[in-house]
Amino acid sequence: MTTPQPGVDPRRGRWTDALAVLSFVLLALWVTARLWIDPANGVRDNRTDQAQFEWMMAHGARVVTHFAYPFTSDRMNVPDVVNLMGNTSVLSVSLPLSPITVWFGPRWSFLVFLTLGLAATGAAWYFLLSRVVVGARGPAWLGAGFCAFAPAMVSHANAHPNIVSQFVVPLIVWRTLRLAQPGRWLRNGLLLGLVIVWQAFLNLEILLMTALGLGGVVLALVLGRPALRSAARPFAAGLGVAAVVAGALLAYPLHVQFAGPGAYSGLSTLIRGYSTDLAAYLAWARESVAGDARGSAPLVKNATEENAFFGWPLVVLVVALVWWLRRDALVLGLAAVGVGFGLFSLGREIRFDGRETGIPGPWAALENLPVLHAVVPTRWSLALTPIIGVLLALGVERVRRLAHRHPAARGQLRFATGTVLAMALLPILPTPLPATRLDPTPAFVTSGAWRPYVAGGRSIVTLPLPDTTYAVPLRWSAETRLDMPLARGYFLYPDTRPGADRVALFTAPPRPTSTFFETVRRTDAVPPITPQDRVDAVDDLRHWRAGAVILDPRLRPAESLRRAMTELTGITPTRTGGVWLWDVRPLVD
Repeated sequence: MTTPQPGVDPRRGRWTDALAVLSFVLLALWVTARLWIDPANGVRDNRTDQAQFEWMMAHGARVVTHFAYPFTSDRMNVPDVVNLMGNTSVLSVSLPLSPITVWFGPRWSFLVFLTLGLAATGAAWYFLLSRVVVGARGPAWLGAGFCAFAPAMVSHANAHPNIVSQFVVPLIVWRTLRLAQPGRWLRNGLLLGLVIVWQAFLNLEILLMTALGLGGVVLALVLGRPALRSAARPFAAGLGVAAVVAGALLAYPLHVQFAGPGAYSGLSTLIRGYSTDLAAYLAWARESVAGDARGSAPLVKNATEENAFFGWPLVVLVVALVWWLRRDALVLGLAAVGVGFGLFSLGREIRFDGRETGIPGPWAALENLPVLHAVVPTRWSLALTPIIGVLLALGVERVRRLAHRHPAARGQLRFATGTVLAMALLPILPTPLPATRLDPTPAFVTSGAWRPYVAGGRSIVTLPLPDTTYAVPLRWSAETRLDMPLARGYFLYPDTRPGADRVALFTAPPRPTSTFFETVRRTDAVPPITPQDRVDAVDDLRHWRAGAVILDPRLRPAESLRRAMTELTGITPTRTGGVWLWDVRPLVD
């Protein structure tokens, strides 16, 4: 690691820092511009996750205003609970942003979370790189900008604010490096433990990748820089303190996550098959200057998981940088970790250009291990973004030093560096996220007309029942600050059916009536209804403690769903507050 260069005017440095932070704020606003311009807009390519995170922001506010239990919730999936520790509840952000949620609504706190997450990530990397790693502000700004606004980060800005908010990662790196400081092992270990806990309540997947990546880089530094071995004792002591602090503070929340109600055992085989196509590393992301959806769609499962679309010029540049800087132990450590993560991202079977190759990937031997069975393989390539960002900063800093030592060649060096960087980075500059107009929340919800129907612990059943393809009811519930409880929902939950081994589903296990309405929605037709269907419907409504069933008539299969519910229950609905309403209290009671 290096230190900042002496002889710099502190006032000029502060202005430079302020401009750097401002640039990250402006870039974040640029990426999210279409969401800020029109309050009725939402993220076009991932509306379900936006609804889920708005619900999570409302939960954080409810913890503050109602002293609700933070780690599970009964406001969805009535009569059971949702394990929020296993569902990325983002408490480390939703709690501080609760005033915005209460005063302006969960939609605005979600947008603030998303925007400030991008900007804060850039700022945090900038200060780490400029103060600790490269010691120069210009290279640090370039590297930090890549860390925060690379194609993978912009892709996850499609309603994954917990993933783009990586501002704690540089703090973990910084505090880990400070462990080598002699005489302060207790203080440094305590601070590292606290930032680990902070990240744990933001995203555990990113924390796992950070821990493994840092471990590899620290090992490379110890092997490549023998002088660092003298700091082994304070480093080990501080690391022990951090482990004790983090372990003590996270012991109960992690117990809830892995052994509490609603705990699941890993992701499904289908989700664990989400891998990075090898050709994606050379391709352009759709939300970059050179990209388009037609080019990237065959290489990725969805628009939110474009984790490795760096473009071939940048890949060539990174390989050249590693070769040029190969005598630096830090560079070799970063390269080794990057190669490892890249191989993991290929999943259990390597794909190239949308086709299976039949070649097993290294991940096949690891995917069933505890903890790792809950990781989506393609996200290992997301961890390459900060690695490349640091390499870019190190490379530009090396050029800057060369230009300082060889003033006669300064012009040529700057021209060559600018040209290479332009070729590699201009094509992947971000474009604003696509937005779409969200339907207004029905007056039945906003007016509170639902309240009599949930008295006595009842819930609201929506048609269709919410799941991974229809999460709009979560937004409705969020706008009521979760006062309106929902049957079922969109969340990770164990599959409790025989032989399922509690593998995670994206909603509660199916019941006869939920499967019936899923069929109606998929086919836009009402299947023949048997007496058993009617018995199952009453049983399921009683299980959900239903007080009312509502249907948004703006949905495409609304007419089929309306006829199906009417024929199934024998109750004629009323049109009120912008919804079809079935009062099922007499039927359930």
